[in-house]
Amino acid sequence: MEHADHQPGRQAAQRPGPHVAQRPGQHPDRRPGQPADHVAQIQAEWRRERPDLDVSPQAVIGRLHRLAARLTAELTLVYQRYGLGEGEFDVLAALRRAGAPYERAPGELAAHTMVTTGAMTKRIDRLERAGLVTRRPAEDDRRGRVVALTDAGRRLIDEAFTAHMRNEHRLLAHLAPEEAAALQTLLAAWQDRLDGAGPEPSPRPGRP
Repeated sequence: MEHADHQPGRQAAQRPGPHVAQRPGQHPDRRPGQPADHVAQIQAEWRRERPDLDVSPQAVIGRLHRLAARLTAELTLVYQRYGLGEGEFDVLAALRRAGAPYERAPGELAAHTMVTTGAMTKRIDRLERAGLVTRRPAEDDRRGRVVALTDAGRRLIDEAFTAHMRNEHRLLAHLAPEEAAALQTLLAAWQDRLDGAGPEPSPRPGRP
């Protein structure tokens, strides 16, 4: 979140009121003369090159893409302090929140973390070598396997998750509480509607 300039002898610049016309591609909170952000620059270039297209969705989706990349980079810094990648952290977290005895089937872990079973097997292999999880036969199906946290794995994920939540609070503190609440509502509604609609078939090249 941007903050006003509080240098001695200088008054914080006021944001232009709603009566001030905005140039195409200009962010509504950006002062005249201030450089446009990356997404606004891309939009301005596309408006110049393809004035026949409405590129307004880029203002939302483009910024979400860039924000997601930035947040992932910020979050993985904490995981790395505990010797974990994002995938390993997700597996340990899924096991920990399952409750005692902190175990799940590999397929269930794959569904919780939205990866293929093959990718999940590789993650479990790495965690097992590190002594953070164990595998054992499932009691109700001897052909199946169950993955469980070890004591060391539970201690590690408890410490890592505590640091992770501190980090998420730090990142969200750039928004006011009411802004964060409004964003949560919007994102939840958008995700629910997209999930309900399902994917739209892509048009074939050369067809409208």
